Amino acid sequence: MEVIFLGTGASQGVPIIACDCAVCTSADPRNRRTRCSIHVVMGGLHIQVDAAQEFREQCLRYGVRQLDFFVLTHGHADHVAGMDDLRRFCDLRGGSALTVYSTEEGLSRVRVIYPYAIVERPVMRGYPAFRLVEMPPVIELEQGTIRATLLPHGSVNVLGLVFEERGSGAKFVYYTDCKCVPAEALRLAKGAQAVVLDGLRPKEHPTHMNIAKAIETAHQIGAPVTYLTHLTHEIDHGPFEADLPAGIRLAYDGLKLTF
Repeated sequence: MEVIFLGTGASQGVPIIACDCAVCTSADPRNRRTRCSIHVVMGGLHIQVDAAQEFREQCLRYGVRQLDFFVLTHGHADHVAGMDDLRRFCDLRGGSALTVYSTEEGLSRVRVIYPYAIVERPVMRGYPAFRLVEMPPVIELEQGTIRATLLPHGSVNVLGLVFEERGSGAKFVYYTDCKCVPAEALRLAKGAQAVVLDGLRPKEHPTHMNIAKAIETAHQIGAPVTYLTHLTHEIDHGPFEADLPAGIRLAYDGLKLTF
């Protein structure tokens, strides 16, 4: 299994507009964060999770050239706003619709924002086409299994995802944009080689885990390594990561994990 972090920033990205703080003006490339998404290759199957505003640029920068289906964790702008650029992957599939999995909330947002794309085939070559499917608790595939669990995020629930590759036995967990990780999600995450958790910033936030809560959750899960994502400009990558407990690290744009 291979995981590419296309983006690791919060909803404003880093640097943010009109900010001259030390992180926004930093020369460390790890402090340049586009909005959150990952690309997972499981047994040769290419799965895209979320499409931020920078999705096209992320694909070009990190060499994403194939996509078999798409998972939208929830319908907030920094996760759904780049979906129009999925049109190229419809072209590469010969014009067939791309399957999009999400919660009913996420699918409803896609219907509102992209009504022209809810078709079995693109209106014309170069247009997107989405086949919308409500995410089931388990997707069983020849290449492995994807399990979904709901995570609280303000007024919506976000899809937490657990990938288990059949050939290698690798298990990877992606829990972004959440205020906490409920008991069922903790149970599903046990035994993973790597876990990704929302770790927005040091201070409290009404809909995201802060760093302290993310660390506490990482210890409850007990994975060999946990990466924090959806990071704001309050986090200077080098100094901040140096003070984290053993086994807990900061994700950064372009980070690639191989299991």
